Amino acid sequence: MRPVELADKVAVITGAGSGLGAALARVFAEAGMAVAALDIDPATAEQTADEIAARFGVPTTAARVDVGDPKAITDAAAHVEATLGGCDVLCANVGVQQFGALDRLTDQDWEWVLSVNVLGTVRTVRSFLPLIRARGGWRRIMVTASSSVLVPGVRLGAYITSKFAVQGYAETLRAELAAEGIGVSVLFPAGMTTRHLETSASARPAERGAWTMLPDDIEVMLASRGTDEASHVVTPDHAVRNVIQELQADNPYIITHGTYRERYQLRTAAMDAAFDRLEQA
Repeated sequence: MRPVELADKVAVITGAGSGLGAALARVFAEAGMAVAALDIDPATAEQTADEIAARFGVPTTAARVDVGDPKAITDAAAHVEATLGGCDVLCANVGVQQFGALDRLTDQDWEWVLSVNVLGTVRTVRSFLPLIRARGGWRRIMVTASSSVLVPGVRLGAYITSKFAVQGYAETLRAELAAEGIGVSVLFPAGMTTRHLETSASARPAERGAWTMLPDDIEVMLASRGTDEASHVVTPDHAVRNVIQELQADNPYIITHGTYRERYQLRTAAMDAAFDRLEQA
């Protein structure tokens, strides 16, 4: 597939104030795209926008967006249209983590994680899709799931459940938008050196209760997934190194990094075995 010229395109990234979102902003800016950096923390969103504008010389804008608030997202879409003229690539990237064994998670835990990770993704796409449709030509939507969808582990039940939902949503969205030439991809990042836990804790509304994590939660989770932390954790910039090429090719799934393919194949083999048993019954 011949690469598309990106210099006149606009990328919109939620959660762009730090970590994976900021790395995505840098990737698109380096490709010559204008970038809208959206984040619940307006200061970090502005920092990302200012950094890439100075470094790459592309148009940028920034706005505070709480994906848990539908009006905030529709307002952001209007802001992006007014400042950058539209949207060609949307990265619905925001996600929060809540550790805890399933029997320890409260209704408030579940409601918060699902509202941000699932409904936040739905709201983001719903608000920006009219801008994407209005552009015509090469257009992409990328939603951020997690490697934990492919190889689940313990003590991340609410987060993993939400990311399973995000994958299902994106796969359906891809089928529904295919006739319009709008590609949809699912990003599966593994561990990264980010502030994700810190930003998750700070983003949790006080009325949802305190954000908690036991001292051994991460250790137990990694052990349950059989992951080697040294090879599983990379910088966000390394994780997104191939995103442009993957989106250009309109690949439905993007694996960023990690050494968990063998464990994933054990899972798919078990599913294949279930089909075998059905066919032999």
